[in-house]
Amino acid sequence: METDKDIYILGIESSCDDTSAAVLKNGILLSNVTASQAVHEAYGGVVPELASRAHQQNIVPVVDQAIKRAGIEKEQLSAIAFTRGPGLMGSLLVGVNFAKGLSRSLGIPLIDVNHLHGHVLAHFIHESEDDHSNPPFPFICLLVSGGNSQIVKVNAYNDMQILGQTIDDAAGEAIDKCSKVMGLGYPGGPIIDRLARQGNPDAYQFAKPNIQGYDYSFSGLKTSFLYSLRDWIKDDPDFIEHHKEDLAASLERTIVDILMKKLRMAVKDTGIKHVAVAGGVSANNGLRNAFHDHARRYGWTVYIPKFSYTTDNAAMIGITGFFKYKDKDFCPIEAPAFARMEN
Repeated sequence: METDKDIYILGIESSCDDTSAAVLKNGILLSNVTASQAVHEAYGGVVPELASRAHQQNIVPVVDQAIKRAGIEKEQLSAIAFTRGPGLMGSLLVGVNFAKGLSRSLGIPLIDVNHLHGHVLAHFIHESEDDHSNPPFPFICLLVSGGNSQIVKVNAYNDMQILGQTIDDAAGEAIDKCSKVMGLGYPGGPIIDRLARQGNPDAYQFAKPNIQGYDYSFSGLKTSFLYSLRDWIKDDPDFIEHHKEDLAASLERTIVDILMKKLRMAVKDTGIKHVAVAGGVSANNGLRNAFHDHARRYGWTVYIPKFSYTTDNAAMIGITGFFKYKDKDFCPIEAPAFARMEN
């Protein structure tokens, strides 16, 4: 009886500064609505208190729009999947508490989703029934975002093994900080990406860390970039303005080289040649080009998400929720949000 019934999952994402809701029917995406917050640009980074207030304003209209665009009534929902963590606690609480309230009012199950698992499983978001573009298990995923840089061996949707991760700054964090030092604005990722396309990636050399294994480090690169700029600005106060395209291209090249070197090691050692990229930094053109290049050079089969699924979105929470729903992996209503991953 249960198998004949359509499964409608509402996904809710509120881990940082994007309020997002999505509806999936039997694993197929019907709607994905996101409200972003421009208020943080003036501060050069996300202000947690402002973010949680904006989520409170956005959550009801965003969920309402997602359900309307899906062409269903809220009473048709089978379950509600929500981001439980990691993320900003104030932001998470808005989504978590809304999901709990709606689940109780509708009498349907709750499904908690790990935000990072959602990014990895964004590759399983399908917009039609004839879309079978997702990677097969097991696959290797490079997860790169503002807060995380990880190499993950994905054995199943609910079995992910972290092979390596950053021991300090994440790749996206390093890009944002270097952009801020250059006075280019926030968020730095899209700005550096745009400038890099017009610059020479071989113009400048910056320090690359020598970390054992599959782990990453970006703090040394950030320091090298800062000190190099200081020296160059002494000779030419307008150095950044005169060379910002080359600086952006060289910075991007260095970060991509660091990411891909460890990823090549992991692919070689595991023998798994199905390789995916996920997270906000996967929108970067230099990284995407490197993936295509490695596919040609090393025979990888690569999986690169649509731009709309690289940043925080509820579709990835919804598809994770769909997998968990089929396993009846539900969440007790008293389950708290968590800001950081437990070691």
